[in-house]
Amino acid sequence: MENVKHFLQGLQLDSQCGSTALVTGAAACLAGALVLLARTVDGRRAAGRKIQKAKKLREDGLLRANQAVLHYKQSHPNMDSALVLSLSMAELTEKLQGDLLTPEDVFYSYMEKTLCVDKKLNCCTAILLESFNQLKTLEPNKRGPLYGVPVSIKDNIAYKNYDSTCGLLNNVDHPAKSDSVIVEVLKRQGAIPFVKTNIPQGLLSYECSNVIYGQTVNPHNLQKTSGGSSGGEGALIGGGGSLLGIGSDIGGSIRIPAAFCGFCALKPTAGRLSSRGVSSASPGQKSLRSSPGPMAKDVDSLALCMQALLCDHMFDLDPTVPPLSFNVQTYKSSKPLRIGYIENNCLTQPTPSMIRSMREVKALLEQAGHTLVPYTPPKMNYAFELIVKGILADGAYTLLQNLKGGPLDPCLKIQVRPYCLPIWLKKTLSFLLKPLSPRGSFLLESVTGVGSIPKLWKHHAAVEEYIQETLAEWRKCNMDVLLCPMFGPAFNLTYCSRLIFPLSFTAIYNLLNFPAGVVPVSTVTAEDEDELRHYRGFFQDHWDKLFHEAVSGGQGLPMAVQCVAPPWQDELCLRFMKEVEELVKLSRK
Repeated sequence: MENVKHFLQGLQLDSQCGSTALVTGAAACLAGALVLLARTVDGRRAAGRKIQKAKKLREDGLLRANQAVLHYKQSHPNMDSALVLSLSMAELTEKLQGDLLTPEDVFYSYMEKTLCVDKKLNCCTAILLESFNQLKTLEPNKRGPLYGVPVSIKDNIAYKNYDSTCGLLNNVDHPAKSDSVIVEVLKRQGAIPFVKTNIPQGLLSYECSNVIYGQTVNPHNLQKTSGGSSGGEGALIGGGGSLLGIGSDIGGSIRIPAAFCGFCALKPTAGRLSSRGVSSASPGQKSLRSSPGPMAKDVDSLALCMQALLCDHMFDLDPTVPPLSFNVQTYKSSKPLRIGYIENNCLTQPTPSMIRSMREVKALLEQAGHTLVPYTPPKMNYAFELIVKGILADGAYTLLQNLKGGPLDPCLKIQVRPYCLPIWLKKTLSFLLKPLSPRGSFLLESVTGVGSIPKLWKHHAAVEEYIQETLAEWRKCNMDVLLCPMFGPAFNLTYCSRLIFPLSFTAIYNLLNFPAGVVPVSTVTAEDEDELRHYRGFFQDHWDKLFHEAVSGGQGLPMAVQCVAPPWQDELCLRFMKEVEELVKLSRK
């Protein structure tokens, strides 16, 4: 704008100045443009230097870890890594507590496997080199329930002296000054946080790619995404490089990678675990609350992690966390459940593999003596509007500010493009598109933000009313828990940023603040793929076609279901997940 101003001033000079004034104005304009160009070039060079520095730091850590593993293996030739990696977490902790395995053998076995998985999937952002020193001082924490267990953590979880980049260049070279509460508690309980894992740029995506560390891919198919935003965790655990991970979830960010990569995960009730030291995509946003949570191969591992974290040490470090210890009795209960079930939410037609997975699990639960009742979530279109308007209440201002200072990841470009439009243009296009593309119109209207503080308060009130309406519907149906679809299988690369509607399956439970978990129950069959060829979708529009393309070619990929419980009933959610897991295992024998 400054260049234009100079140019116009040049044109407005007294006509007596003639061509001299025009030349002077044009020269000023050109000089301004050259300055702007120089700044742009300098900015790109600075961004490039930051990226290279971050990559070198990661590569140095990977190299040092590899050297340490080789040295340990040479000095401990009898280490049985295959045995260590074959054990469940329950078996592993039992052997560690009974001195049948050493923490060193476990640590180096998983470190070696992590390095191998990272080469294939590009899932790690930093090896936590302090973990090698922590390994030497574990003995005082031997009584901890996670004694000797290596734990991976998502990039946005603070670990002292390491960046929490959130995939953003602005956060590079800003190491955390202290550990997050969750990391402190993990250490106190004997666990060893040993690696940070990859995320999408800015976190508000269920892809897993950024301009610093690149694209993470799926362990079952390298042409598929690992999901996001806890996608590095998804790839690492799914690939066998980690036994237990900690992610965070604001719209499905724990559940999607776990479902795409074939293992279990829990999004707890927001506030049940401490979020101090866990960076958010949109700090201050209250409509959809983010929640850290565990990710692991089986449900018992999730329960053990929750039991370990829900301790006096966490409650002391973060007094805002309700002092509710883990209810073992609820988790181990065998009382028959009254289970609501949903086959679709009227926003995205489930794929054949989603429908089959749900029906198979429903049948198994009924055979086991549980009562299944149909359930329809109230006003899903309205709920999804609350979700999108809530997460982008500021019209995406915070996200766009975070993205400044560096290049935009290709996976994010299509998603971000409409955010950049002026509000008046979004509203105008939304109005014009309504008769032609109702869902396109809806999206443009939703990303305009709420508009003002009074409207924000009104939005918060609407969310509260919707939560109460949903709870009333649960009471009316007399439901204990809810079984619902988890979208899948894993998408082909680059499709996540173009598809927001599938998030209606997951983000609804962030809006409601209900605990929700995923359990893998099957894989995509040849018959599923054949039926998928006839998929049209509820709306038969651009987004339904994209969804069809995104899930195509998924034969053999894992499929999951979601298990949901009312707020603060995290143990009940886990108990339900365990029931599904056990019944599926029995059905395969």
